[in-house]
Amino acid sequence: MKLVCTQSDLSTHLSLVSRAVPSRPTHPVLANVLLQADADNNQVSLTAFDLSLGIRTSFSAEVFQGGVLALPAKLLNDITSRLPEGDITLDDESNTVESESSEGLTLTLTPQTGRYQVRAMAGEEFPELPLLEEAQTMELSADALIAGLRGSLFATSADETKQVLTGVHLKVQPDTLEFAATDGHRLALVETANENPDGNGENQLEVTVPSKALRELEKMLVHNKSENELVTLNFDAGQVVFQWQNQRLTSRTLEGQYPAYGQLIPSQFEREINLDRRQFVTALERIAVFADQKNNIVKINIDSIEQEITLSVEAQELGSGRDSIPAEISGDDIVIAFNVKYLMEGLKALPSTEILMQVNQPLTPVIFKPLGGINMTYLAMPVQLRN
Repeated sequence: MKLVCTQSDLSTHLSLVSRAVPSRPTHPVLANVLLQADADNNQVSLTAFDLSLGIRTSFSAEVFQGGVLALPAKLLNDITSRLPEGDITLDDESNTVESESSEGLTLTLTPQTGRYQVRAMAGEEFPELPLLEEAQTMELSADALIAGLRGSLFATSADETKQVLTGVHLKVQPDTLEFAATDGHRLALVETANENPDGNGENQLEVTVPSKALRELEKMLVHNKSENELVTLNFDAGQVVFQWQNQRLTSRTLEGQYPAYGQLIPSQFEREINLDRRQFVTALERIAVFADQKNNIVKINIDSIEQEITLSVEAQELGSGRDSIPAEISGDDIVIAFNVKYLMEGLKALPSTEILMQVNQPLTPVIFKPLGGINMTYLAMPVQLRN
């Protein structure tokens, strides 16, 4: 193998795929990144795979001799990111290595100054990314994917014992994409238009994808997509693959029945409150200083006479906090309480200046919606106040 590429290209793409390198690999080769050089197309591809999440990315380079090597991901990334800008020559002098064994394989990096050698493994030892031969295929709008993931990923569960709740449930329909995430205490639901010029015909799909994979997908799409980009989705036998340009992300799917979240959303409400989202969030951030010292609970007093809501926390032996903001309120007064962190995370994800808060009783689900922008619903379960 011998090639010349820029430090910027190599460092950027190594950083990208390194997110799929496991911190505690079950096999030594999984701590590596697979480097493949194609002399026919002058392309270099990098692959990382933890047997659940796989990322592959490609970039252009001047390839004099093709080849495949597995290289220690962290070491290579750390070296490359610190090299000066400019061209780097990568050479493994494979013509001098007659043995098929990985012993003795070394990749030499030669920037404008210096020379670095990294021990390598034979590329054949690296596991193949899953091939979906009988896959269901459809094209999705990258913009719709980004909007849906931004509005849902934060609500997934971090508890691995909850399995299916650690992912986002993606429902693909001919004209819409629906994203749902819940951890059992809250629900984020986003519906976006799937503006695909070719349409998906009768193609429909429901699949739950781990949040780790989708967080990487969102980062990749945000940093590397063209205008009106389309992403090809392939799904088969417990695996899902997203592909666009020279990027590919593959992930296992989560097994199990996802909750019937549509049944959780009330159809009617006794109270509706229009609020300025930013005022609400900043007031919560101030009051959270005291809430963090107690039990993360904030009390909200909805006052229809004064047309304002008042946030309050009393932390015994430490002090108390109280903050009011104006609101347009229809319906009777009520006092309701929430986990302040859950409330703030949901409000920060709502993509609008003004929001609608819909309330029934102190312990029934409360709905928050943006007034304008995408179709998003955030459901938060209140908590019981104890005297």
